[in-house]
Amino acid sequence: MAAVSSLPTRLMGKVAVITGGASGIGECTARLFCRNGAKVVIADIQDEPGRSLCRDLGPERATYVRCDVTDESHVRSAVDAAVARHGRLDIMFNNAGILDDPKPRIVDNEKADFDRVIAVNLTGVFLGTKHAARVMIPNRSGSIVNTGSTGAVVAASGTHAYTCAKHAVVGLTKNAAVELGRFGVRVNCVSPFGVATPMTEGYFKLRGEELEKKIDEYATLKGVFMKKEDVAEAAIYLASDESKYVSGHNLVVDGGFTVHNPSLGFFK
Repeated sequence: MAAVSSLPTRLMGKVAVITGGASGIGECTARLFCRNGAKVVIADIQDEPGRSLCRDLGPERATYVRCDVTDESHVRSAVDAAVARHGRLDIMFNNAGILDDPKPRIVDNEKADFDRVIAVNLTGVFLGTKHAARVMIPNRSGSIVNTGSTGAVVAASGTHAYTCAKHAVVGLTKNAAVELGRFGVRVNCVSPFGVATPMTEGYFKLRGEELEKKIDEYATLKGVFMKKEDVAEAAIYLASDESKYVSGHNLVVDGGFTVHNPSLGFFK
């Protein structure tokens, strides 16, 4: 009887570009993708963390390219680098994102700050989708996964700029899914609730378990803290052939946070 490999192979032979892949959810997803057989291009502006991650994953599995997702030439080059090195692109994970200063009152918001968040969180997704489609359409296959947020589903869980950007990412996901479906290209979104990453730790000035406990105060599902790995698992599902007939979908990973109105208090 032939030996059965103990290694997971959910993405065996596939090539992925991950923006914002040097840390946080992106790093966790890159590690999961590689463990499942993918070749990964880490596209980020964090040079040393990105290169260090690639050294850890191994040069045969991961390479780093500097990529500012607000610059179309950078995004184009990241996609082209994947094709030049591996001959194809199967997965585009548009994950890069930023948070802005929490200024609840719209009259206190500066246009420059609004534009900066839109440029990274929305325009960056548009550019990643555009250039992934450019190389996926001729192959008539591919999976594009965008990072949304619970802020894409409900209001008042983020700033005006962040909420606008994430709502628009879901709209872009649906529009692109309709256009690209005829070419066999799927487009989906994963929208997580709060999760402890370097970005959110810096934003809330809390770290690790302390931040998780703070997030849990607002969570619906108790007794479990969401981890980066939970978002990565959602991303690999949407990226893999396991979801081969799923497109235009926003997979919300929030423990039920967005399905209720806590002010009603019926179950308290």
